[in-house]
Amino acid sequence: MRLVRRLILIGLLLILIPYLLTPLYAAGQPVSTLMIWRWITGAPVERTWVDLKDMSPAMPRSVVGSEDAKFCNHRGIDWNSLQSAIDDAQEGEISGGGSTITQQVAKNLFLWPGRSFIRKGLEIPLAMWIDFVLSKQRILELYLNIAEMGPSGQFGAEAGSRFAFGRSVSNISAREAALLAAILPNPVTRSAKTPGPGVRRLASRYVARSQSAELGRCWDS
Repeated sequence: MRLVRRLILIGLLLILIPYLLTPLYAAGQPVSTLMIWRWITGAPVERTWVDLKDMSPAMPRSVVGSEDAKFCNHRGIDWNSLQSAIDDAQEGEISGGGSTITQQVAKNLFLWPGRSFIRKGLEIPLAMWIDFVLSKQRILELYLNIAEMGPSGQFGAEAGSRFAFGRSVSNISAREAALLAAILPNPVTRSAKTPGPGVRRLASRYVARSQSAELGRCWDS
């Protein structure tokens, strides 16, 4: 019985660790759990941190337009999109929607890749906590520096941009930013460097979305 209590206590402490660490991530250059795992296993990792203010303005606009158009309005969770994703799952359909940028930051910083109800159950309250503790600007900055953006260990927009276009994310065009956004669901099979027809179509759509007046600019404040 004592062993069970200890295991429960250890489990609770592990769950609390991300909540304690989140305020510390208001500054610094944290890494993702996937980056840590790749380091442990000897896989390549390439990441150069770039502050949000130093990126091309097209980069955050493209990512918000493609991944989370309601980013400026929700508090970490887009409940309508989440419900739609749940409905699709119940009907046996595979849905790529439902996760906000804040949820992806929670997953990348503290959890593990892949889909499971356990991970989603941990991710939702953690995303709400991240949105409460950190500014929208910081959340987007974290995302653009820890998201996987290349096929061979490129993490963050800077590494992804240099791999795909040979230059810094500070100097890319709206089209190039949209190409990077288009590969985010799976940068291993999708390429911004040699985009296929599907990626090119998505990029064209994301360029238009990024220029929408309804998108908001909460990260500029």
